[in-house]
Amino acid sequence: MAYITMESPIGLLTIVGNSQGITAIHFGQIDLNEQYEPGHPVLQKAVQQLQEYFLKRRKTFDVPIIIEGTPFQKAVWKELQNIPYGETRSYSDIAEAIDREKAVRAIGQANKKNRIPIIIPCHRVIGKNHSLTGYAGNQVDKKATLLEIEGFK
Repeated sequence: MAYITMESPIGLLTIVGNSQGITAIHFGQIDLNEQYEPGHPVLQKAVQQLQEYFLKRRKTFDVPIIIEGTPFQKAVWKELQNIPYGETRSYSDIAEAIDREKAVRAIGQANKKNRIPIIIPCHRVIGKNHSLTGYAGNQVDKKATLLEIEGFK
């Protein structure tokens, strides 16, 4: 396992992964044990793509990611990746898209468990009334910044 940190418009990001892909993006510095080594080419690629995204030069990511979760969570995260850059969907839109119309709250929980934010764009999911609801706990300001970068008003 390896990690790299980068500054961004939403603060410090710590990107974790291995030779197969990115396993997590954390907001801020995290406490990593000695088993983690700094840097790896796949992490360098993630940093480059994230920098391009923050500079509004990239709308999609092709850095490899490793997704671990329940089948339901994976279905939600796959659907999040279908939301186009600069657009949003409501939690109920995602529930309908994966044929789980009554699972709106569970969609929120799956978003909360997304370990690869930005690349898996959970920031593009907003309340049905267009409110910016929960992001990374109570960090709605990060969601607002990411949506602003994408030109969403």
